[in-house]
Amino acid sequence: MDTELLAPAGDIEAAYSAFYFGADAVYLGLRQFSARAEAINFSPEELDEITAYAHANGKKVYVALNTVLQETELPLLLSHLQVCQNAHVDALIIQDLGVARIIKKSFPSLVLHASTQLAVHNTAGALTLKKAGFERVVLARELSLSEIQKIQKESGMEVEVFIHGALCYSYSGLCAFSSMTTGRSANRGKCVYACRSTYKLNNRQYHPFSMKDLALEKEVCQLKGFSLKIEGRKKNALYVGAVTDYYRRILDTGHIDINLTDNLKQIFARPWTKLHFNGKNKNVIEPDFVGHRGLLIGHIEKVFNGQITFKPTHPIERFDGIQIDIAGVEKPFGFSAENLTVNKKNVFMANASQSVTLTLPSKSPFIQKGAPVYLSSSTKVKRSYPYDKPKKGTFKNRLPLTVSIYIDTNTITAVCEETSVTLTQQFSPAKDIQKVKSAAETSFSKTGDTSFEITDIQLFNPQNLFVPVSIFNDLRRQLLEKYATELTKTQQIPTLPPIPVYQNRKNTPKWRLKTDNAKILKSVDISTIDEIIIEINSHLIPQDIDFIPQQKIRLALPTIIRFGNYQKVIDAFINAGYNKWQIGNIGGFTFLPPKTDIVIDDTIPLLNTQAITHITEMGANGITFSVEDTKDNILKLAQQCENTTLVVYQDVPLFLSANCVRENTCADCSQQEEHFVLSNGKEQFEAISKNCLTTVVKNVPFYIGDLAHNIPATWFRMDFCHKQYTAGQIQNLIKTIQAGKPLKMKYTGNFSKSFA
Repeated sequence: MDTELLAPAGDIEAAYSAFYFGADAVYLGLRQFSARAEAINFSPEELDEITAYAHANGKKVYVALNTVLQETELPLLLSHLQVCQNAHVDALIIQDLGVARIIKKSFPSLVLHASTQLAVHNTAGALTLKKAGFERVVLARELSLSEIQKIQKESGMEVEVFIHGALCYSYSGLCAFSSMTTGRSANRGKCVYACRSTYKLNNRQYHPFSMKDLALEKEVCQLKGFSLKIEGRKKNALYVGAVTDYYRRILDTGHIDINLTDNLKQIFARPWTKLHFNGKNKNVIEPDFVGHRGLLIGHIEKVFNGQITFKPTHPIERFDGIQIDIAGVEKPFGFSAENLTVNKKNVFMANASQSVTLTLPSKSPFIQKGAPVYLSSSTKVKRSYPYDKPKKGTFKNRLPLTVSIYIDTNTITAVCEETSVTLTQQFSPAKDIQKVKSAAETSFSKTGDTSFEITDIQLFNPQNLFVPVSIFNDLRRQLLEKYATELTKTQQIPTLPPIPVYQNRKNTPKWRLKTDNAKILKSVDISTIDEIIIEINSHLIPQDIDFIPQQKIRLALPTIIRFGNYQKVIDAFINAGYNKWQIGNIGGFTFLPPKTDIVIDDTIPLLNTQAITHITEMGANGITFSVEDTKDNILKLAQQCENTTLVVYQDVPLFLSANCVRENTCADCSQQEEHFVLSNGKEQFEAISKNCLTTVVKNVPFYIGDLAHNIPATWFRMDFCHKQYTAGQIQNLIKTIQAGKPLKMKYTGNFSKSFA
């Protein structure tokens, strides 16, 4: 594919700004089912307008329907897909495998792109989605250049890569923090950004999970043949125009314009990072503050009588936004530069390097000499990014029509496909037959604000009769109105594709136990457990688990597989006769050989029957309900699906991150597993650093064993992963959980709630 600059559009103004400043495509969301639910997003009419405009200018529009849907939401999805089809969008960005199945079965003309929410981080994931009918994959942000290039080369897919914007601490699609602590799910576009909060860790109160913003800058020139994606659907048209212009110029010239860099940092700026693009990077966190700082333009030289003096490195104007760091305060103090003086004279603008005095607002905090001063809003910069846009209604997707007009002495008839309209009128011979033809063509070319475009007019006038323009206009109006009415009657929104119907069996659930530490089970009575799930690592060999009967073992692939020769480990266990596996990432299908007994883990969210059916058609023999899901929805799914697993006990990974929580450098790392206790003032958490992966869990487990008695799942599962359990603790918990007794210290997530 050609290199594509892909810009965000949270509203139609941002879309027009993006196209004006050089975007090849934009991605946007509708008012529902968007992972940026709090952006303004697009109405059907706006979507139609922007796609018509884009296509008229050789550009593209992608729609992000990238949240997971519960069962009752599927019918509403159909109307959204119809809107996208009618608007001729270029592709849909999808996370939910159920949405993908519905599109392939009921809307086959729509193109599928795999959202970064699917956490594709290796070639195996891309190949699985290619086989499932996706044309493009949006990769996880955490990957290095070599990993990105490897996936593109080996998969043969279109590959989309983030190049600029806000970063999540966790792999996208694998963050459950917001959902499990507040009920607002990131997988449903309602994240509360818990990673930006303060936590006490190692006796320090700071932001251990607050990421800097991604900014690849000139490194984008190494990504030829990729779609280069800018994050920011919640940003305004000014930001979108500026960042698009910034990268358009880098791509076209290979150089950075420092003035444009300054503009961009003034509009919105967190500190920048290249994340792990050039290899493992520890300098990715901004621990001391969050949010927009602005462009650093100087330091305070004097503070006196409610005024400050400093020499700005950039021009400032009256009413520009100023922010000043306050010692010991997380957020800067901001105000408008309403009183601006140079040499004791009031001025409208101060040039760079002039000594400027600003009057502070009343009730200002204590400001220290030497404090940094930031330009957080510049009128000059705002003037620097004007953009053109068409008059509303100028662009519209129109259905091309062919119309035949038949003129007789007493009637005139217009026909379009099966629709016809006849008007009665006395017509006399024409003096100039060419004018009659021209009048017909002119009249029928004017389709106004309808959804039609008459591209071919066939005029049959054997007696060379004259027809007034008013008759042609009336005929056209009636024909299009009638055609639209009949088209509406015949057009039906496709229905949900059928799913298999299973007999609802209310058997007593069997028990599964999952662990990432098989050795501990040597001291645990597992006689009441029907299946043991052991998560493999890059060093595990079959002999390590031969104390457990092989027929009782199911092996689990780690959710993230980036480092280590896991294929060698997998092959060793397959050759040893282990054919039962569990996968927690879509790439697991490709790692494992065909006809393997595969069960899906809860880290692949399956919240509707279409998703469950799709993943079964891909080769899964069973699924695990998402720990994010609600009891009501799980009950609906359990009653319609077979071979299902309900997790009743788990230390849920709230964050699963490639960003290290340790304070040492990578060169000084012991590579040993480390555990850290942290608190946000209300709750306590534990961060586990292991194999270059940070997992954050609550200090108490997710537990619904005493609430799940009426869920007709095939299996109940208890997990003892991440934390360091003793054999005695596991033994006692098995007894309590299997008895369905309550636990004193626990949380239940969204199980007994509604779902945001």
